[in-house]
Amino acid sequence: MSTPGRTTRKQTRDGFILVAVLWMLAALATLATIYAVYVINTATALGINDDRLQAEALTRAGLELTAHQILATPTAPPAAPPAATPGAAPAAPPAATPGAPPAAPLPAGGFSFRLGRANVGVEFRSEAGRIDLNMASKELLSGLFASFGARSDIAERFADRIIAWRTAPNERDTEASDYRTAGRRYPPRGGRFPHVEELSLVLGFPAELVERVLPFLTVYSGRAEVNVLVADPQVIAALPGMTPDRVYAILAQRQVLNPDLQAIKAMLGPADRFATTEANRSFRVNVRMQFDNGRQASSEVVIFIPEDGVEPYAILSWRDDLDEPAADFSRGTGLR
Repeated sequence: MSTPGRTTRKQTRDGFILVAVLWMLAALATLATIYAVYVINTATALGINDDRLQAEALTRAGLELTAHQILATPTAPPAAPPAATPGAAPAAPPAATPGAPPAAPLPAGGFSFRLGRANVGVEFRSEAGRIDLNMASKELLSGLFASFGARSDIAERFADRIIAWRTAPNERDTEASDYRTAGRRYPPRGGRFPHVEELSLVLGFPAELVERVLPFLTVYSGRAEVNVLVADPQVIAALPGMTPDRVYAILAQRQVLNPDLQAIKAMLGPADRFATTEANRSFRVNVRMQFDNGRQASSEVVIFIPEDGVEPYAILSWRDDLDEPAADFSRGTGLR
């Protein structure tokens, strides 16, 4: 028979063992929960990364197709060959003029396609439809700010500030001292704007005005004129000498299948010297992606189409709305 003392010690020992087992079970349950959360987070991250990789590949595909469509689509019907003389040999096609520039690229367009597990929509437009901060004249810049409600004298002051920012300083230039007086810790760049967002650094510009005009500005056109065939109505209205009637007439004419370029030039009136109907070789491409899993993504890429044909395109800027920070390249190359 066991004594009362031995029974008590045995019960105490069994109690300690039970408590230890319960602590171990609780620890295992906690580890299992942590592992489950880790697995879920890892799977989610892998899914997001997979979508990002797909989105980048789809954007690249959209850029390839855009470059092909821009260069493969003629912008004007070919001239009819001369009538053949009865009994004469067929006329040879006209020889290309040595040194003649290549055919003008298509100024704007759009298309859609499906690839992998996503539907993709692409729109592209020549950057010449925007006002180039580095090339535009004072009249064109002030016209833009005046069209957004600035008084004519203030609009001209804004234009002067932009020109001073992009112009190399000289010994008589007081711009740098104006910035110091205003408490700015930097002088004007004295060179080209690398991106349109730098407009917010120019002295005297209200933030709300900068935000409103940014969608109509570029640094990739390389032209002092604006292509009125693809420009937004706000840009056309900003051309010096334009009236509402002229703007409406131009917008109506460019909606027809084959716009009359001579008629559009006549509609421009005094604004003709600030406008063009030629596309340049820089294009803004918007790619919108809808994945089968419901996720959406979009990219905005500015590309340059070189004339030598060595590369189909070069990337000037790349922005997207995916989870990682947007990339912005000063120069890059596309896929072959």
